[in-house]
Amino acid sequence: MKTMNSDLVSSTPSGHAAVDPEDRQCNSFSSVIQELSKKKHEHCMHCKESLCNICEDLENEIANVLSLDSTKGGASISVEGLSAADKIIERSLGPRPRTKSICPTHSYVPQGIRPTVIVLVGLPARGKTYISKKLTRYLNWIGIQTKVFNLGDYRRRITSETSHDFFNPSNLEAARVREECARMALEDMTQYLNSECGEIAVFDATNSTRRRRQHLLEHCEAENFRSFFVESVCDNDEIIEANILEVKINNPDYQTVIDKEAAVRDFRQRIDNYKSEYEPLDETLDKELSFIKIFNQGERFLINRLDGNIQSRIVYYLMNIKVNHNRCIYLMRHGESMLNQMGRIGGDSDLSERGRQFARQLGAWVDERNTRDKPQLRVWTSHMRRTIQTAAFIKTRHSLEHWKALNEIDAGVCEGLTYEEIEAKFPDDFAARDKDKFNYRYPGGESYGDLVARLEPVIMELERQSHVLVVCHQAVARCLLAYFMDIGHDELPYVKVPLHTIIRLTPAPYGCRVDHFDLDVPCVNTHRDKPEESPDEAEDEAEHAEAGDQVGRCQWLSQKNINARNRTVSQTLPQLSAR
Repeated sequence: MKTMNSDLVSSTPSGHAAVDPEDRQCNSFSSVIQELSKKKHEHCMHCKESLCNICEDLENEIANVLSLDSTKGGASISVEGLSAADKIIERSLGPRPRTKSICPTHSYVPQGIRPTVIVLVGLPARGKTYISKKLTRYLNWIGIQTKVFNLGDYRRRITSETSHDFFNPSNLEAARVREECARMALEDMTQYLNSECGEIAVFDATNSTRRRRQHLLEHCEAENFRSFFVESVCDNDEIIEANILEVKINNPDYQTVIDKEAAVRDFRQRIDNYKSEYEPLDETLDKELSFIKIFNQGERFLINRLDGNIQSRIVYYLMNIKVNHNRCIYLMRHGESMLNQMGRIGGDSDLSERGRQFARQLGAWVDERNTRDKPQLRVWTSHMRRTIQTAAFIKTRHSLEHWKALNEIDAGVCEGLTYEEIEAKFPDDFAARDKDKFNYRYPGGESYGDLVARLEPVIMELERQSHVLVVCHQAVARCLLAYFMDIGHDELPYVKVPLHTIIRLTPAPYGCRVDHFDLDVPCVNTHRDKPEESPDEAEDEAEHAEAGDQVGRCQWLSQKNINARNRTVSQTLPQLSAR
């Protein structure tokens, strides 16, 4: 496969690359395209991009090659004897920067590390449940087994009483019910961490008194759990009012209440009941505890005695999330590419004609909706041609950023192959990937686990933004959607993300609303359904999932992950040597 000799490329006074005269004689399609891509065309509004491939000359060259090839029935049309399809593959499979991140299972929680209990603290309507759900979703996404234990859910199982009087400290009978709910939640939490592969438990309750927090601390110490307290403090009346109106009137406690104003009044009285005995975390009295205090939903933070990597990651995440429900994230794949049409994976190919049609319609769709009263749109693409070309027709006011972290999953030795070719050349790898797609790593490439680790900075930045359009790739979009939609690792690699469809994500108080917009441009279907589980494997897992055998199932799952990693390593080494 021919590529341009980097020794022949020099710099011109204008700062653009100059090509050696000898190389200008080369009829290689790849060389012609590379030269055209580096030229500056004043009539092209996209030429400022280093990977500009929307120029008129470039489109004409691609159309010319394809038309010549079709008239000659796929016969050779160049001195190199390559068909148009070969030339497209040659251009698409040039050198690409690769991110070699290694993300084995439980990379954040080494074996032998004590489980952690995150204890929420704060008055009602301070965003505790929002924090606990969001934090749990993030920790599960990066591979740390986490579960929320919400005391309100336990209370609703025992009693239907929801009036403010039930939360009055002088109501001794109600206090006994609440204590019983706390005991049940602690039992379930302990069972989860000790016997069900749990690594972090989030205890979501007000925990408003020092006596209650001391009881939790003693329980954690007796069970050899680490504890970390997260207190949400809010004295901003506007934030509290917004929490009450937007979230609490939709709380399960008030779903049957028709008079919403009465629900709001009752909830305010509930808050007053908790205020009467509320004891916040204190830097002096609680100086031995590990905790973070969040003031006014991120206005400022107070951090005390962080203990270990996990707590540091939790704090980093909490300091980045933005509590703003009036924002939208638009997520999509690039337009259909030439390699998509040929059924080949990976590569760095250009858009097909239908892909360019989608790019034009996307530009018009965004321009129509991005009105002046909205924040400036930020458009993010990967470093790959097909995403940059897809975003090239957006004319409305926006900023454009190219993220290397958004590049498609690296398929290693399988780059540019069809699935049929992979099955024929690497049958063991093909079977291993179908068996455990999330943990499988392409020889010389990446796994979905690696991709999640690579995308973590993207998630952190997305949490801070209010109006973003992300043009990425199928595997990348799957990982991002899994974060926002709380999809587990088993289902993540099979999330459907069709081409030529815009996905709008609108953060809601306790989740995320998802809307799809199909721009009605024909395209190929690149989705592969999840293969059916073999009867033997399904029976094996079912046996370990039976009640009373949680430890056995935990060990079985752990051994399954270890076997998958060992299989990946043993298959990767000889194939890399062969390269």
